[in-house]
Amino acid sequence: MSRRGTVAGLPSPHPLGARLPAMFATDRLALGIVEACDEVLAPVLLVLDTLDSYVDPALAPPDFVAWLGSWIGEAAGAEPDSPAGQARLRAAVGAAGRRLGRAGTPDMIAATVAQVVGVEPSDVDIVDSGGATWSAQADAALPGQSVIGLAVRVHVADPQAVDHAALEAAVIAAKPAHVPHTISVVPKVVTSDGAQ
Repeated sequence: MSRRGTVAGLPSPHPLGARLPAMFATDRLALGIVEACDEVLAPVLLVLDTLDSYVDPALAPPDFVAWLGSWIGEAAGAEPDSPAGQARLRAAVGAAGRRLGRAGTPDMIAATVAQVVGVEPSDVDIVDSGGATWSAQADAALPGQSVIGLAVRVHVADPQAVDHAALEAAVIAAKPAHVPHTISVVPKVVTSDGAQ
């Protein structure tokens, strides 16, 4: 990854010379020192002033997008030198950010399992022991069940064709780490009218 450095001719948005005490306002040595500091600090201040653009994969510089992708495991195999590679990397980092916001939820677990098995998310049943609520009373009943757990049931046409190791790995990766789980793969029942 390339390093950020000084940018020739970039003015500082907050020059230090204007903040010197009056006795240094005409001192050429003091002004020269703070101008050198301004030149070094200008890129830093520019990045801080536009930090929201740096963490947006659509706007960030290509090397910074690759760095963001490395945080979430999306930079592997990327070719940020080509325009098409940069576009793919920006899309992958943006999608990963949206996915991470739903990580561990029943919908995301079902979507992950469905993708691995090759079925629709509606063919995956998730039974979760957790819950969330609020109450104005301090002794209100807690939601969910007292014993934590996650049950995943996948409905497929041929249960023997499912790669159970890949399914297990997908559930482990998608669920909260502390939650024990069970997985069952069952045949999809299709009625005579074609309904499932």
